[in-house]
Amino acid sequence: MKTLKILANLQGQFFNFMRIAIFIVMVWIGGLKAFQYEADGIVPFVANSPLMSFFYNNPEEYKDYKNKEGEVIEKNINWNSQNGTYSFSYVLGSAIVMIGFLTLLGIFSNRLGLIGGLLTAGMALVTLSFLITTPEVWVPNLGGDMPTPQHGFPYLSGAGRLVIKDIIMMAGGLLIASDSAKKLLEYNKL
Repeated sequence: MKTLKILANLQGQFFNFMRIAIFIVMVWIGGLKAFQYEADGIVPFVANSPLMSFFYNNPEEYKDYKNKEGEVIEKNINWNSQNGTYSFSYVLGSAIVMIGFLTLLGIFSNRLGLIGGLLTAGMALVTLSFLITTPEVWVPNLGGDMPTPQHGFPYLSGAGRLVIKDIIMMAGGLLIASDSAKKLLEYNKL
């Protein structure tokens, strides 16, 4: 019973912990968007997204110029530079970092926390849409000398496993947005 009371009394601190956790993830991932390997990594998601592909000059050509994570091939980097990959990644990274700061500032400002939480949930929704639009999120059928039954839906690739985790980010964003909204309503009653 005592443990239940302690947990119940810590709810406010847990909401702040969620804000801090979202901040850490957003700043880290957003900051990595400034690096070539991370910008290259998001190309399949952006190129296949009806919501985002217009940010690239030639999204339909991406498969011919894919760098593997950590790979540095000059012709691919040149194509990505001309395609708008890196400039888009810088802008996206800056937006993600900003959302992280807004979410963190929710500890001190309910209005900013509400905005940060809603933007976190919205960003997660866009990311989750990649499960529908990006072929690379499913295990491909590469064949072999034996039958290959584990490919396609529901078998998530590494990229798919990365994307599906955004459902947690969406839930966290909605929880902290709800907490901020509740506090705003309480303060308006005074």
